[in-house]
Amino acid sequence: MSRVPADRQEHGVSDPPAPAEQATESAPAAPKTLATPVRPPAGGGPFGRGPFGGGMPTEKSMDFGPSARRLIRRLDPERPRILAVIALAVLSVVFAVIGPKILGRATDIVFSGVVGKQFPAGSTKEQAVEAVRASGNANLADMLARMDLVPGHGIDFAELGTVLAWALGLFAAASVFGWLQGYLLNDATQRTVFRLRADVEDKLNRLPLKFFDGQPRGELLSRVTNDIDNVSQTLQQTLSQLLTSLLTVIGVLAIMFVISPLLAVIALVTIPLSMIVTGQVAKRSQKQFVAQWAHTGTLNAHIEEAFTGHELVKVFGRGPEVEEVFRGRNEDLYKASFGAQFISGIIMPTMMFIGNLNYVAIAVVGAVRVATGSMTLGDVQAFIQYSRQFTQPLTQVASMANLLQSGVASAERVFELLDAEEQAPDPADAVPAADRRGRVEFEHVSFRYEADQPLIEDLSLVAEPGHTIAIVGPTGAGKTTLVNLIMRFYELDAGRITLDGVDITAMRREDLRGQIGMVLQDTWLFGGTIRDNIAYGNPRATDEQIHAAARATYVDRFVRTLPDGYDTVIDEEGNNVSAGEKQLLTIARAFLADPSLLILDEATSSVDTRTEVLVQHAMAALRSDRTSFVIAHRLSTIRDADLILVMEAGSIVEHGTHDELLAARGAYHRLYSAQFSGALVAADDEMAG
Repeated sequence: MSRVPADRQEHGVSDPPAPAEQATESAPAAPKTLATPVRPPAGGGPFGRGPFGGGMPTEKSMDFGPSARRLIRRLDPERPRILAVIALAVLSVVFAVIGPKILGRATDIVFSGVVGKQFPAGSTKEQAVEAVRASGNANLADMLARMDLVPGHGIDFAELGTVLAWALGLFAAASVFGWLQGYLLNDATQRTVFRLRADVEDKLNRLPLKFFDGQPRGELLSRVTNDIDNVSQTLQQTLSQLLTSLLTVIGVLAIMFVISPLLAVIALVTIPLSMIVTGQVAKRSQKQFVAQWAHTGTLNAHIEEAFTGHELVKVFGRGPEVEEVFRGRNEDLYKASFGAQFISGIIMPTMMFIGNLNYVAIAVVGAVRVATGSMTLGDVQAFIQYSRQFTQPLTQVASMANLLQSGVASAERVFELLDAEEQAPDPADAVPAADRRGRVEFEHVSFRYEADQPLIEDLSLVAEPGHTIAIVGPTGAGKTTLVNLIMRFYELDAGRITLDGVDITAMRREDLRGQIGMVLQDTWLFGGTIRDNIAYGNPRATDEQIHAAARATYVDRFVRTLPDGYDTVIDEEGNNVSAGEKQLLTIARAFLADPSLLILDEATSSVDTRTEVLVQHAMAALRSDRTSFVIAHRLSTIRDADLILVMEAGSIVEHGTHDELLAARGAYHRLYSAQFSGALVAADDEMAG
């Protein structure tokens, strides 16, 4: 089901189309608020926004730093949880860092026990050391001097058990604190993403219709779904790891300096080298990630459009062209994705190589210092563990660089949507809805989609309460634009429109649209029961009111033939009811809303003649005692209109009743003759004239 912004789901708007489907006859060029291609006007080709129009969007990326900081700032409401996460992470890292030092003590106990067993019992440690030194092995004597050696005694298993128990307890505590940290951080990040989704939804409801006219639906959906999901995954997987890695590096580095400043300096050499490698690779891969998500949105837009117009693609035999476009865009996505993953993937093996070099250097230097008695074997063993703990966070951070860059690239696209220009807000001192009489007046109205392309200039007209105003004219004359201005889907360039004497810009959009019912040529039904679809016009309606609206609009007669009646479920595409039945349902929806002003936009153009009679009767019941604007190409449907406006190029060139306009033998007469006196002859005469 096409998503409909909430500001168009007002009470009384019976048939809200998906944003991109609200195509006007002179639709605007794409807005420049997002980095999307300027698309041709809707209806400008066989498919309008179909699979053969538009170019590749060029994505202008923000800087990585500002985008990442803006994403992190969205965590501000979760500050208490984040502080708790930091505290738990500190405790977890402290316990995890102390563990290897204690295990080093266990190694010394085992080594001292094995070596001590080699000397005769009853002698002292000093005697054993002097005996070794006297034998000419000074290095071994120095090493024994640093050991907790008891000649003749083996391994002290009691002390060893105590040390191992402490180590086990520390590691267990570190794991528990790490689990709690992950739980709280998961809660904080999911709440943040929840608010981000809510902000995007609210933003979509505040965006003007012209924004959606210029956005491929697949591209917009990709930002709202794929990009936000990617941001969620990035926050979830990187925040905890980055925090833990940073604290681990600090803690490990501190204890490494305590054990051996020389070996700590050797370990530090890897930091600037790692930063240089990571920075250079990240700089090259970020552009690829931005391109990857831009191409993802473009491919989604193409797929969505191709499947939406699947029948037309088949009818016109354009399958090969659609497949060719898909292959091209899929290839672009493949190249961008491959480049992003390959370039960022270089970081991990490079960091592992640097880490292994650091490991070798520490092992060699540490062995020499043990041999010279400068360090114990347990300290070297602990230091080697710390060197792994030191390089592992750096390697993990490097391995997350591709995920982090991908997430920030997605965040940029979401932020661009959040930064798009919004429609003018409702006035703070909005005028409440006046008496629902339905009098509409255009006062010197001017409007154009593009500044250099005039459309409606200095238009004035009055629709009296209860009258039916028919609007006719060739395609592109501005008929649909006229009713869109009444609905305030677009803002005027000059003049004003009043409803019952109140300027519509002085009213809240909700109040304005609550007085208007709309039935469009393109019917819109959602996946749900027939009862739910009718009640969409008035959610508070009772079953009796729903049935009364259905009977008045000839819906009841076909609903009664269905096995489940009003509980019949309509699928998302509405394929289990005919086109005429769908149109009758939309009319029943508007009838139930009981609007004071009714807009019918080509509401019978897609049904057969027999069904048109039913639809006409239903619309006649709907128009009773209501001001109605009827846009029609079938002139036979508006013969009884109180006033017919003939529009050409945004201006009203004729107005009057059906008989008056035929007698004037002007533009209306030409349109009427084209339909009822031979379209081809009339067209030839007009071209010759």
